[in-house]
Amino acid sequence: MAITREQKEELVAQYKDIFNRNSALIFTENTGLSVKELEELRGKIREIGGEFYVIKNTLAKLAIDDLEMPQPEGSLDGPTSVGATSEDVTGLAKAIVDLTKETKAFQVKGAVIDGEIFDSARVKSLAALPPMPVIQAQLLSMLQAPASQITRVLSGSVRQVVTVVKAYSEKEAAAA
Repeated sequence: MAITREQKEELVAQYKDIFNRNSALIFTENTGLSVKELEELRGKIREIGGEFYVIKNTLAKLAIDDLEMPQPEGSLDGPTSVGATSEDVTGLAKAIVDLTKETKAFQVKGAVIDGEIFDSARVKSLAALPPMPVIQAQLLSMLQAPASQITRVLSGSVRQVVTVVKAYSEKEAAAA
């Protein structure tokens, strides 16, 4: 079924909005997915604050060209869908890559994250990273460790000084 010029212009405007709002766009080949699998993927991506759309290549290309944003090579060849988020990029990558492991026909074509082009291998390595809360907890523990060690060292030194002063005062008191 052919779509009208107005509908095409509306779709290009929607794509521009999606591409502008999100800092991470992961392009996938959406062949071989059942409607149930597609809806499960959309649900997982919605949970992390993302979106997942099936897009029309020529209209998406127009939107990308209008926005002058980079485009991974081959990302708009064949049936294409795009996962988008500005919140949990690793969560989005993980949800998509996990589905590619289950369904061999569904593959990552590439990504644009903060204006940088990622190939499918880099998207897969991004998916292997721990989630953001885990990274934040690890960073916080690394920052707290030196402070607690300094506190222990200083409290030990103060205890030693107090012990020496107390022994000295007791010695002076016994001599007097």
